[in-house]
Amino acid sequence: MTTLIACSHGTDSAAGRTTIARLVAMVRDRLPGVRVVQAFVDVERPAIADVVARESSRDDVVVVPLLLSAGHHTAVDIARAVAAHEAARQAEPLGTHPLIAHVLATRLRAATRGAWRADDRVVLAAAGSTNPAAVADIGAAAEHLRALIPAPVAVGYASATEPRVADAVARSRRSGAGRVIAASHVLAPGFFAGLVHRAGADIVSAPLGADPRIAEVIIERFHAA
Repeated sequence: MTTLIACSHGTDSAAGRTTIARLVAMVRDRLPGVRVVQAFVDVERPAIADVVARESSRDDVVVVPLLLSAGHHTAVDIARAVAAHEAARQAEPLGTHPLIAHVLATRLRAATRGAWRADDRVVLAAAGSTNPAAVADIGAAAEHLRALIPAPVAVGYASATEPRVADAVARSRRSGAGRVIAASHVLAPGFFAGLVHRAGADIVSAPLGADPRIAEVIIERFHAA
């Protein structure tokens, strides 16, 4: 039996911790023959290196990053933990899977109550990373979203790289937007979701949350690895 290690950011939000725990529980329910455990890449415990060491001592393991793009955590923290153990493998992060864009579109429909305007502009609001692979992943996510909604989609980042979400919102207004909608490209409530909310958009969609479609993406990443 192979163990699935679901590895996420820590969060300063109780709601965020609950969301990630519910998402992991969905995966566990859908994989009754697989051991599914949580790990974290920053301030929360258990740390990814400790979990990989423990689980790979008794089983093959696949680490699935509960992250929406490549970046420092996938290239360094998770990769280093996996490289130390022959029985460990690393799956791709979640964000480039087309189902993520479908969840985003669902959150946008809820935020707008399904009423799109001709002068709406959407800013895909991502956490941000200095890693070029992360920028490419967010670009792919934006392309998927453009195919699903009737409004132009720009990209903004909450941290680490440009343009920042607030700048992308302001640029959309200068280009003629009557209403700017921030599509929260974050999994759960927490620090980055808060930055998106404070970036000045007229409407902000909810985080992706514990959605069954995201659980299916996690399972696909697991099987692919």
